[in-house]
Amino acid sequence: MTSSAYKPALSARHAIRQIGANLKRARLRRKLPMEVVADRARITRQTLAKVERGDTSVSIGIYATVMHALGLIDKLGDVANDPMASMLEDEALPKRIRARKKVSES
Repeated sequence: MTSSAYKPALSARHAIRQIGANLKRARLRRKLPMEVVADRARITRQTLAKVERGDTSVSIGIYATVMHALGLIDKLGDVANDPMASMLEDEALPKRIRARKKVSES
């Protein structure tokens, strides 16, 4: 299977498109032209356009580089902030903890 034949799940494509739209919005809010961000990210303007469209053929490394160029790279770590995992971990915690009995030395 070639990389061009792979299509991510629909939900993944929507999420990537949303990331691209958010990156475009961040660039526009900063009033930065595409050429400046592309230059900072060391990519072409055409690749930046693909990122902002949420093109799934662009590597995650390029998305991360654009985030860095916009000063948003620290947000990439938010992937680990998983509320569902936290909830599951909390459910696995013991309800109470009993003190251990002291063992007498003889």
